[in-house]
Amino acid sequence: MTTPAALARRLDYQGPALFSYGFRPFFLAGAIWAALGVLFWLPQFFGAIMLPTAMAPLDWHVHEMIFGYGAAVVAGFLLTAIPNWTGRLPVCGPPLVALAALWLSGRIAILLSQTIGAPVAAAIDLLFLVVLALVAVREVIAGSNWRNLRVLGVLGVLLIGNVVFHAEVLSSGGADYGQRIGIGAIIGLIMLVGGRIVPSFTHNWIVRCNPGRLPAKFSRFDAVSLLVAVAALVAWIAAPRLPISGALLILAGLLQFLRLARWAGDRTFADRLVLILHVGYAFVPLGFVLLGSSALWPTVVPYSAGIHAWAVGAVGTMTLAVMTRATLGHTGQPLVASTATQAIYLLVVLAAFARIAGAFTGTAALLSVAAVAWVAAFGAFVVFFGPLLAGQPPVWSGRS
Repeated sequence: MTTPAALARRLDYQGPALFSYGFRPFFLAGAIWAALGVLFWLPQFFGAIMLPTAMAPLDWHVHEMIFGYGAAVVAGFLLTAIPNWTGRLPVCGPPLVALAALWLSGRIAILLSQTIGAPVAAAIDLLFLVVLALVAVREVIAGSNWRNLRVLGVLGVLLIGNVVFHAEVLSSGGADYGQRIGIGAIIGLIMLVGGRIVPSFTHNWIVRCNPGRLPAKFSRFDAVSLLVAVAALVAWIAAPRLPISGALLILAGLLQFLRLARWAGDRTFADRLVLILHVGYAFVPLGFVLLGSSALWPTVVPYSAGIHAWAVGAVGTMTLAVMTRATLGHTGQPLVASTATQAIYLLVVLAAFARIAGAFTGTAALLSVAAVAWVAAFGAFVVFFGPLLAGQPPVWSGRS
């Protein structure tokens, strides 16, 4: 990633580096929460602890991975990308502190919702995505960047999913549609944004380091594959077990596999920062196919295999791929995957495959392997990238 020209004008910012740019607090806090959330979840799953939340343990786990960790990464991405899109100055300083505080308040409120009351906790939690959406829409409209309103539309779907999630918990004690809407929104964002950055970064690296076959440009095929994927997600959200939903999901998965194959990922093995984007995106079509197969052959393919191909594989891997690359690029570091960075990638991919295999076998040991690998991946991100996020001066500030 390069520093947008607009950011070079922000020479007057003198506050903490952590709040100089949107990706810094949200990537760091999100990674910490991703690790802590699973550390809390595993003993809950085995009945060793009970958290003071009004949600059932599984609902809390799902909510905090989607609307806690997932929302943090979405915020970090949008607040970093929007200045590139619009040429406007980034949200930084006190406004960014306030946004981060809203996100943190939501995590605390949900964790303590049994004490403060579920309706109060829901209101506090929802406020973050509402304010983030208002800030993002304001910036995009002020910059007349109409093309990227579609990305903000996905943010709106994520907000709707959170509203539905809380409404279901308050009315029936458990979430169903809300979690599918939330997962669908993040997978939709990965397909939309991944369809830009994966072939773009691949193209740039191949031209520079490995001349030859390039990724295919966006074409009618990509548009059709995205439309089919959206239709499949809508069908899955509405009726995940119906055969027609299963057929649509498998078709969408096959088209997304073909889309990924057109991006020349096989030519990027020498650059792990680029290769991991292809590996992470591959979990998107895998999730479609597994979920579709579970609808058609429920006794053969477990539903949770597809869910975790998306939640652990696609979301976990793609977000770590983007967070590591963005952190390196925006803090002036060489765009090279160090040994530690490659270990992070291996750990999150191991977590994904162990969790998918655990869904098929039901083996507790595989669930533990997946949890430990996940926590280790995000813990390593905090250890190795946290100092850059919290302490490295902005590369556009004029300081070395």
